[in-house]
Formats: sequence, structure tokens, C-alpha cells
Amino acid sequence: MPATGLCDNPRCSCDPCLCQDCRCNTARLGRLEQQVMEVLSAAGGELGGRQVADRLPRHAYTTVVTVLDRLSNKGLVRRRLEGRTRRYAALGSGADHAAALMHEAFRSGGEPGPVLAAFLGSMTRTERTALERSLESILTARGGERA
Repeated sequence: MPATGLCDNPRCSCDPCLCQDCRCNTARLGRLEQQVMEVLSAAGGELGGRQVADRLPRHAYTTVVTVLDRLSNKGLVRRRLEGRTRRYAALGSGADHAAALMHEAFRSGGEPGPVLAAFLGSMTRTERTALERSLESILTARGGERA
């Protein structure tokens, strides 16, 4: 952890870190991938590659279609052929995708206890607080029962 700065991410690689929301050492979508996902999510349905590219005028059509295909291969976007046109739609929300990745990693990590301990140890204070609130909300909704 950096000796000074605003960061509380234990995996931060900056020294000193001045990030308001440090994401060091975390897998994430690239900037254009995020923009494409935002376009698809805002559309609320299917769009053709040209429609997506038209909403991102700073990027070439071929670049946008390549990103759409990559997002489809990552399981974030549904790709459907309609005649000669490929149609794309976001699959779930960003939170849904992140949850699926976390669940997959958890299931492939071996014993649950050490995996959870390592995961919790890698979280920032802000992330741990959000997790505590989410767990509290879930337990309250279930009447305090534990699953």
C-alpha cells in the first residue's frame, strides 16, 4: 500500500496513489468496450453495428464492430444474425457480469474459506463497507435467516 495518498486499495501499484477510486490490478473493460456497453444498455434492445458506430462517431465502424464481437465472445453481448445484418444486445447489467465472474472465480479457487479470506483481504475499506451493507440488506430481507 502506498505510504501516502488517497488510496486504500491494498493491491495498488502507484506510489504515491492519488486516485479517488483506485482500480490498480483489477480486470476491467477497456474504455471503448465500456462506451459500447453503455450504448447498448441505453438502447434497451438490439442495435446493428452501424447504429452503435453512429453513436460513437470518434471511432471507425470496423473498430466498433470488432469490439462488439469481442464483447460477444466475452459473454457480455448477444449477437444475432438477421438477414445479412448482425444485431447486438447487452446481456444483463455490468453488475450481473461482475457477479458471474466473481462466482466463477470463487467456484474454481478451491476451499471456500481461504478464497473468501483472500478476496476480503484484497478489498478496500469502501468495498468492504458496501459488502457489509449488501449482506445486511439480504439478511434483513430474509428475516435474519442464513442460507
